[in-house]
Amino acid sequence: MEDVKNFRVVDCEKSNFIKPLKIFYTQNGKDKAWDALKVHDSVVIIIYNSSRDVLVFVKQFRPAVYISRVDTIKQDDGSVTIDHTKFPPSLGITYELCAGIVDKSKPIVEIAQDEVFEECGYKVPLDRFRRVTGYRSGVGTNGSYQNMFYIEVTDDMKVSSGGGNPLEGELIDIVEIPVSEGRKFVMDEAVVKPLGVMFGIQWFYDNIKPELKST
Repeated sequence: MEDVKNFRVVDCEKSNFIKPLKIFYTQNGKDKAWDALKVHDSVVIIIYNSSRDVLVFVKQFRPAVYISRVDTIKQDDGSVTIDHTKFPPSLGITYELCAGIVDKSKPIVEIAQDEVFEECGYKVPLDRFRRVTGYRSGVGTNGSYQNMFYIEVTDDMKVSSGGGNPLEGELIDIVEIPVSEGRKFVMDEAVVKPLGVMFGIQWFYDNIKPELKST
């Protein structure tokens, strides 16, 4: 996962996932402009494995996180490169909830089900998915909508090693954090993670953990 070489940055002329926009509008009588991105909505899933009392996450290399944490070198052709000896690819490794973009014409919960299978290897019936909430992310750049679900799984539901879809270039590791260490994980600034992870874990402790104590 951290074997990353030849990292270059060039202008994005065409993409299946994002569309750069320049927005013009008038607010309170004043003309304004804003740069934004049109992106897909997404799903994220909080996964609790009750067989071993662990929360299940995914770990992967995120180029956007990496480029935000390093110094770049401008080349003669206009491209940008990075000195990997000074800035190791580990700077771009993130810990996330199982997730995926909404790019198929099917119910959101079915997309969540597909992502759990592809990334984590669990085959989970649709009726086991509990919708938590939905919210806007990236409000300064894209304002996309993220749908959050929760599922409880067992080792018996594990039918594959997961790891993502290699045909889509995904390279994903599964990470299990004991529930007893979840709060420490949330506040550990050395662990790179999006805000959704922190919110999802807190929701679990507020809504699911009390139920587990009573059973």
